Amino acid sequence: MSQPKNYTALVVQLKQEIQTARIKATLSANAHLLTLYWKIGKAILENQDAEGWGTKVIERLAKDLRSEFPDMAGLSLRNFKYMRAFAFSYPEFLQQPDAILQPPVAKSIKNIKGKKDLAISPIVQVPLAQLQNDTFLQVPLAKLENEIMQVPLAQIPWYHHITLLDKVKDKQERLFYIRQTAEHGWSRNVLVHQIESGLYKRKGAAITNFEATLPAPQSDLARELLKDPYKFDFLSLGEEYLEKDLEDALVTQITKFLLELGAGFGYVGRQYHLEVGGEDFYIDLLFYHLKLRCYVVLELKTGKFIPEYASKLNFYLNAVDDMLRHKADEPSIGILIFKERNKVVAEYALRGINKPIGVSEYKLTEKIPAGLKGSLPTIKQIEQELKDISKPKQPKL
Repeated sequence: MSQPKNYTALVVQLKQEIQTARIKATLSANAHLLTLYWKIGKAILENQDAEGWGTKVIERLAKDLRSEFPDMAGLSLRNFKYMRAFAFSYPEFLQQPDAILQPPVAKSIKNIKGKKDLAISPIVQVPLAQLQNDTFLQVPLAKLENEIMQVPLAQIPWYHHITLLDKVKDKQERLFYIRQTAEHGWSRNVLVHQIESGLYKRKGAAITNFEATLPAPQSDLARELLKDPYKFDFLSLGEEYLEKDLEDALVTQITKFLLELGAGFGYVGRQYHLEVGGEDFYIDLLFYHLKLRCYVVLELKTGKFIPEYASKLNFYLNAVDDMLRHKADEPSIGILIFKERNKVVAEYALRGINKPIGVSEYKLTEKIPAGLKGSLPTIKQIEQELKDISKPKQPKL
């Protein structure tokens, strides 16, 4: 049987439609579940205030609802307490019905990709059906403080919310992780890792000259790309190690390294060869950033930052832009990562350089608090204990 004209293109289009519909159905189901949990939590809060409900009444409520809906999960006393905390933390998660008919003045947000202005309404149901993820996520966090970011709230699963309620007490920090989770699709384990690594305080904290070397939208995104410090605690390196050892370890653990760098990094190569004026040069690590649409040159140094390294990276960026950069690419970005750096020296070193460069530190492991050092066994003591355990025991006479 001959294949109809345009059949293959139609199949591809329908596959995309089905995948999109399934994703939307999942998001919609999650939003409805969160809405239910928020309403239960709000009802508990209101009755606690008005009627003086205690734990016993909430426990009875959970038991009665489980009896009425035996096949429904999530109606435990513990989960009810989380519902109450969820409603307390996000009181504006849902607006009153009259707010749908007469919504407050919406904020107009310009997408950096050149799409039309988009009016952001604080009603969950409307943006969830109409809003594109990449457009919404350009909204500065400060502008969302009073709107509680209802759309990302409705996009992440309930158990992610439980994790955030347990581990993050600061509202602004919690909103940051909600936004990042919605944008990058983090699993619960990845979310926990990012919280425990202190991403909120590290993201966008590097010293850069991006504001002077990149146009406004690109400089803002690039600054958010960098962290300070970078956590390489997934590496197993001894007290003394060379830059080559650090590179070897990072490339071996490339999946974890890319997770620490952040979303959008594509690995191009290590010790990437450039020939300039008949001489050979080698870039430590070369990446391409899919969101920024540019090459990222990363130089690792195991010692202290010195200004000469900024000039050398500036040279590499000029070469990469001339030899590798496509006409549709944005200007390449450089990242210098050191074991330690002086903030003032780094700021002076970047002044006057016309290529975008950021300077950060890295940490392998968290230092042991001084108060615990004496109570922890040394490596030799641990090795001796293991030897003693492995020795066969002599039978008692």
